[in-house]
Amino acid sequence: MALYKVEICGVNTSKLPLLNNSEKEELFKRILEGDKEARELYIKGNLRLVLSIIQRFSGSNENVDDLFQIGCIGLMKAIDNFDITQNVKFSTYAVPMIIGEIRRYLRDNNSIRVSRSLRDTAYKAIYTKEALLKKNDKEPTVVEIAAEIGISKEDVVYALDAIQSPVSLYEPVYSEGGDTLYIMDQVSDKKNKEENWVEEIALKEALSKLSERERGIIELRFYEGKTQMEVAKEICISQAQVSRLEKSALKNMKNYLNQ
Repeated sequence: MALYKVEICGVNTSKLPLLNNSEKEELFKRILEGDKEARELYIKGNLRLVLSIIQRFSGSNENVDDLFQIGCIGLMKAIDNFDITQNVKFSTYAVPMIIGEIRRYLRDNNSIRVSRSLRDTAYKAIYTKEALLKKNDKEPTVVEIAAEIGISKEDVVYALDAIQSPVSLYEPVYSEGGDTLYIMDQVSDKKNKEENWVEEIALKEALSKLSERERGIIELRFYEGKTQMEVAKEICISQAQVSRLEKSALKNMKNYLNQ
């Protein structure tokens, strides 16, 4: 895949604009007010970001123009969903959105496709599940769904699994009090638990500088590999509070180590 092209999808990549932070902030304020011209300028000002990301997929043998177009779709989705009230840079939010869009495209256009019969089985299982839920007023089991359709439970599970779309770890779960919780916050960090990464990079002293509550949360999350939900239940506060305290603790530790 040639990335040295000057023109991609009719766009002269050597003449793409660069926006400074103040320009980005001003454009986004106008975007929120419905200014379509500002949105167009913001998109053009971030096309270099798309170009940098599609280089990661240089081994996919996909046409660079196609990947660029798909990356632009991810960029536009990021612009439309970005929350400026969160203390996050736009690029930090946009990168996983653009990557996710490209990966979905590559998956959907992969030579290994889900067969029509498998999709039909999956959709039939979904329809049957909804019908049984409505009829019995309770969630049906896989066995009950399989019996209703007349196939094995293994075939039901296989079919449903085949049509599942990958979900980004940055997919927001919900927001509470201005704190957005992501899927990655729900996942236990087993790898870090086993490798004792905190001790390996000598963070003991940084940990000692934290408040007792912050230190407890860091130890539960990264020493014991617990999810934020498990930590919240153990120390009797909300998951949003755990998320906020965890981020604050990690920031304080980083600042201490950078001194």
